[in-house]
Amino acid sequence: MATPFLAGLAIAAAALAGRYGVQAWQTFKTRPPKARMRKFYEGGFQPKMTRREAALILGVRENATPDKIKEAHRRVMVANHPDAGGSHYLASKINEAKDVMLGKTRDTGSAF
Repeated sequence: MATPFLAGLAIAAAALAGRYGVQAWQTFKTRPPKARMRKFYEGGFQPKMTRREAALILGVRENATPDKIKEAHRRVMVANHPDAGGSHYLASKINEAKDVMLGKTRDTGSAF
């Protein structure tokens, strides 16, 4: 006697769970897409560039390998090169960041 009752209860529970799942999926599909924005460094440049600031500019870790630093420098420089409409100031800061990360720092700082 109890077996048919339990089987019916299990089928009803599965049907309700399926209905809830379909409703949740429909709600999920109709929601507006959320823009996925990266968090960028907010703030100006420091008077003397630090290793942390250089890593933020290039988008690498402070302990990145020289190959990763050079690749990141190339990628950022292609996007901001003055010949392609980029800023001379940003290009100099990107070059300075590469120099700081590779240990080729100059005491003069930026050209600007």
